Amino acid sequence: MKFLRELRSVLNLTVLVAGLGYFVDLFDITLFGVVRVASLKDIGITDPADILQSGLLIYNAQMVGMMVGGLLWGVLADKRGRLSVMFGSILLYSFANLANAFAWDVTSYAVFRFLGGVGLAGELGAAITLVAESLPKEKRGLGTTIVATLGMLGIVAAAFLGQHMHWKTAYLTGGFMGIALLFARFKVSESELFQKKTDPSRANPLLLLTGGRFLKYICCILIGVPIYFTTGILFTFAPELTAGLNVQGTVTAGNAILYGSIGLTLGDLLAGVFSQWLKSRKRLVALNLTAGFVLMLVYGLTPGLTSTMVYGLSFLIGITVGYWAVLVTMAAEQFGTNIRGTVATTVPNFVRGSAALAASGFAYLKGEVSVSTAAIIVGSVCFGLALLALTRLEETFHRDLDYEETAAGPQPAAQTSQSST
Repeated sequence: MKFLRELRSVLNLTVLVAGLGYFVDLFDITLFGVVRVASLKDIGITDPADILQSGLLIYNAQMVGMMVGGLLWGVLADKRGRLSVMFGSILLYSFANLANAFAWDVTSYAVFRFLGGVGLAGELGAAITLVAESLPKEKRGLGTTIVATLGMLGIVAAAFLGQHMHWKTAYLTGGFMGIALLFARFKVSESELFQKKTDPSRANPLLLLTGGRFLKYICCILIGVPIYFTTGILFTFAPELTAGLNVQGTVTAGNAILYGSIGLTLGDLLAGVFSQWLKSRKRLVALNLTAGFVLMLVYGLTPGLTSTMVYGLSFLIGITVGYWAVLVTMAAEQFGTNIRGTVATTVPNFVRGSAALAASGFAYLKGEVSVSTAAIIVGSVCFGLALLALTRLEETFHRDLDYEETAAGPQPAAQTSQSST
């Protein structure tokens, strides 16, 4: 009862609109994985090997677009404000999503997914930064949890609608949802912490390269890599992964994504709740990574599973990697207001972009070993690096976010403002 009251206390317009924006964001990101086979067949790609290869090319184009967009929108978020990014990014990815419905070959499909990736890159970081800076420190974890949980429902929606709509209709639906959401953004106010920042020149992304901040930044990215390894490989390529494991029944990517995304949604909610209960971001993420690694081994090393068991494992693995909101919140808390937007926008997009590296490694290894073994090797590297990186970060649960980064190190915002006058 107390927990429900706390949830209601943070459910304001900013949190709700940010969550709905993230819903559309993840709907679009997930949709390609669901309609991959049907859409590629419709534009003339019919050979299974070509479908896999073309799918990897288009998927990588989207992920590279996200990395490019992460840098673009991140700097803009610290120079011009969080809201400017939320408006600009949604316009770009909405129109790119509409364009996907009219792709005529693999090249045009990849270009439209790249542009969509650039647009999608700005949504989550700006939303999480805005919410984190708008709520008191003891409640900001709950606010970002609501944002992430609403967003994860976008994956569920894409996994369901993508299997029951024509692929063109599904893309059009995502584009129009984004345009409709744009009007709700006009009622959201800018972060007060950002408005207090009197010197725009302090929004210098090069500060990330000095004072030990770069290592901390890289660690934030590495901690999130297992999330997109899971969604980008274990779920999206579930049919190919299970083909050599003598699975009883037919495994489809759509169902694997559907059950996995339901797990992700529940996992994000549970991660936010338990991190509040533990009063720690780090301990929660460590528990999730350990459980996720064990379940991945079960998924890839157990022959003779049924398709139902594969979907059940997808659901459980989804729960374990559902620490997305905690990760982005933790990344935002690690850095000062003047580069927080850059960090919170680029970290999730470099995490997403890392899926391109994981997918490329997977594509190479599957020619040398079995498909399931290739996935386990790549997954083991992803989970191992994430656990190592976690040990290098500070706990930020109780940290006050009213500070800025300088060449000399973090300084209270009032002090930096005075020193700039």
